[in-house]
Amino acid sequence: IVLRHSFCVFLLTGNIIGSGIFVSPKGVLENASSVGVALIVWLSTGIITAIGALCYAELGVTIPKSGGDYSYILDIFGGLAGFLRLWIAVLVIYPTNQAVIALTFSNYALQPLYPSCLPPDAALRLLAAVCLLLLTWVNCYSVRWATRVQDVFTAGKLFALGLIILLGVVQICKGRLFTFREYDVGLVALSFLQGSFAYGGWNFLNYVTEELVDPYRNLPRAIFISIPVVTFVYVFANVAYVTAMSPQELLASNAVAVTFGEKLLGVMSWIMPIAVALSTFGGVNGSLFTSSRLFFAGAREGQLPRLLAMIHITRCTPIPALLFTLISTMLMLCTSDIYTLINYVGFINYLFYGVTVAGQIVLRIKKPHMHRPIKVSLVWPVIYLLFWAFLLAFSFYSEPIVCGIGLAIMLTGVPVYFLGVHWEKKPQCFGFVMGKITHLCQKLCLSVYPIMVQPETQGPKTASKGDVSPKC
Repeated sequence: IVLRHSFCVFLLTGNIIGSGIFVSPKGVLENASSVGVALIVWLSTGIITAIGALCYAELGVTIPKSGGDYSYILDIFGGLAGFLRLWIAVLVIYPTNQAVIALTFSNYALQPLYPSCLPPDAALRLLAAVCLLLLTWVNCYSVRWATRVQDVFTAGKLFALGLIILLGVVQICKGRLFTFREYDVGLVALSFLQGSFAYGGWNFLNYVTEELVDPYRNLPRAIFISIPVVTFVYVFANVAYVTAMSPQELLASNAVAVTFGEKLLGVMSWIMPIAVALSTFGGVNGSLFTSSRLFFAGAREGQLPRLLAMIHITRCTPIPALLFTLISTMLMLCTSDIYTLINYVGFINYLFYGVTVAGQIVLRIKKPHMHRPIKVSLVWPVIYLLFWAFLLAFSFYSEPIVCGIGLAIMLTGVPVYFLGVHWEKKPQCFGFVMGKITHLCQKLCLSVYPIMVQPETQGPKTASKGDVSPKC
């Protein structure tokens, strides 16, 4: 299965544009203390994201393996560092993020039915579960269907944001403008963290590198198209928000886009909660698509159960990895402290972005003559690292307990690595039981190990003797 260039753009754009632009403007403005400064934060965050994506583009074509930053850290820093990245992603980051996006979808989808009160918690979680089940089935059934869902819902969210921008232009023509005021540097740092949440997902295309048509060309091209488009849309959507609402109204709103629609769309204000719901629905689809590839890559490297490295014999979809993603997300959906977990590991997620970009510099030093289809100036990774070093240091200074708990959660992966991955001479009974479980699940999922074509000079690789590998 290969993914065309247009889908690469839609996948990356759709993964970045989730619920953040409809909700996060409140957090950015609250910390920036000024409408003008908030807009500068949105623009600057987009530029920093573009720099990070540029660094990932070089890594993606230099190490053309699916798995994104996990694969890069594994190749550059070794097994333990790579496993810690995989561990925190499998344990908390992707299950919690997908559960939160699904809950956001259900909240906005049910809002028109509960105009004067909050929807029941049970209804929210049930609809979120239905959303996850439906999209997991789509991704299991066909890669083509999954890509079409992504295309349609990305186009829908761009249409909704285009409507917001158009209404903002009308307000500017009426003379509604914004001003700059004094600001606090420490609070501006927090506003950058809030803005970065809205730009999350910019590295997701690196998780599916091996499925791209001509990744050496289409990976960087999709990045260079998507990031500027998203930055443009984000900045001008925020311009529209602040021309239609006062700072006080914006800060008092829990859903900025919905309040915006109520002020300017009148009887058509129901469009905005539906637009947010559709945006988050597409976000769940994109996250399931990419995170399952991360788990697939981890299993292929021997750091997760081998079953997760299998694909369906005819559909060529990673059904075991998708079902594993679904189960872990459903478990998070049943917990009441899901948002607390996200706060704990947010610091770790950004830390690994920095580690990955630092790996780009290390790779330049260790292997200066390595073939690099794209080679960016080292100025860019240095700028990116300095920016995130400042923000991470400030985060640790302002919330040491939260960041410390996040580090502790990550470090629980150290004993798991040495017992589960590094320890090769496990008891025979353990291998026998795991083999039986793998064989049973393999039959249930109708899955086999695929043929893996290694980069450049290496030939095809099969996972085990006797497997009939599908031709995808």
